[in-house]
Amino acid sequence: MQLAGKVVAVTGGSSGIGRAMARRFAQAGARVAIADIDAGGAAAVAAEIEGLSMAVDVAVETDIQAFVDATSRKLGPIDLFCSNAGIAVEGDPWTADEDWDRIWAVNVKSHIYGARHVLPQMLERGSGYLLQTASAAGLATQLGSALYAVTKHAVVALAEWLAITYGERGIQVSVLAPQAVRTKMTEGIEHSGLAVAAVDGMLEPEDVAEAVVEGLAQERFLVLPHPEVLTYFQRKATDYDRWIAGMQRLQRRLEGRMP
Repeated sequence: MQLAGKVVAVTGGSSGIGRAMARRFAQAGARVAIADIDAGGAAAVAAEIEGLSMAVDVAVETDIQAFVDATSRKLGPIDLFCSNAGIAVEGDPWTADEDWDRIWAVNVKSHIYGARHVLPQMLERGSGYLLQTASAAGLATQLGSALYAVTKHAVVALAEWLAITYGERGIQVSVLAPQAVRTKMTEGIEHSGLAVAAVDGMLEPEDVAEAVVEGLAQERFLVLPHPEVLTYFQRKATDYDRWIAGMQRLQRRLEGRMP
């Protein structure tokens, strides 16, 4: 996909990866609409790139529907929809239901809502692109957070299904799966149970945006800003039991139960 002249919608676009992607897409000649629960932040980015902004809670379907409708009306039919908004919560099966429900709504259902409301126009014209921001946690796991691991796996599963089901009808799908990126979400990560995400270094959002543009140009399903993730994923697929045993050792190390 070449971005020049395209209409692109980005959720979670007021900061971090979303903001970097919005800026990079605009630089490539796209017309960009930004959705975020932070209305002021979204408006600031939109003003910078001469784009459109809208206050959106991605956990609310009617908000996403309104965003798709407004973008299509003001900028034209959406060529690329980036379901990028997400949150991270540490926890396990005993974490409160409210936390499970919230991260499920933001990290998974928002992707469903986006597809539900943008796919009809794409299918009607026989072309369109969905970019789903998951995480390396969606291909491997996330030590310290069952909530994050489960929801990011679900994003990958949804993207796979969409690619398989609609690929022959002109719909392209990519999954963005980085490890740690320097954003608000990762502030203080070195002192949390999520620290292992930075094992291969922490990228800047602009590095991720560049990887996205390259991945879209090549129409790759997996966009991996940290190339090591592909090796980990291959090892997991080749010998699942050995991979789990290795992750158990890493878990013990993080808990201080082995040198």
